[in-house]
Amino acid sequence: MGFAKTKAEKLAKYLKVDYLFTSIANTRLIGALCIMNNKGILLPKTAYQNEYDFIKKELDLEVGVLDSKFTALGNVICANDKGAVVSPWLSKEDCQTISDVLGVETIQKKIAGFNQTGVVMVANNSGAAIHPEADEEDMKTFSNLLGVKIEQSSINNGIPGQ
Repeated sequence: MGFAKTKAEKLAKYLKVDYLFTSIANTRLIGALCIMNNKGILLPKTAYQNEYDFIKKELDLEVGVLDSKFTALGNVICANDKGAVVSPWLSKEDCQTISDVLGVETIQKKIAGFNQTGVVMVANNSGAAIHPEADEEDMKTFSNLLGVKIEQSSINNGIPGQ
């Protein structure tokens, strides 16, 4: 919500996708608060019922709610259509919910010493970028799980960090 329709149209045309205006927990922090793939979308427990209902009505996806104290799901989960790397902070029950809603296998693992897996790795069905200090063995494990090639990358002028 609050994003200019003209910008949304241009972005959708460039990416060859549709767009949907919504909010989660009455904010515009969509990427930080939810996690989704082509099978499902997980919302935090702070999402409002009307937001849940709207997303469920508008999208042909499984919609679930993760009942966790960690509500910035995009920060603690990295997922695509094949797998999800999940923060060790989340419970085994949370991992099962993630697996059920997104239809993927999950593994729990820190990345480069960070528990915020969604902050230090991003993935889609074409590839993934990971923290520059990620372990080679972990990268192989994540690559097999996600079914994509993973490249080390950095932001912040090359300074490793969150």
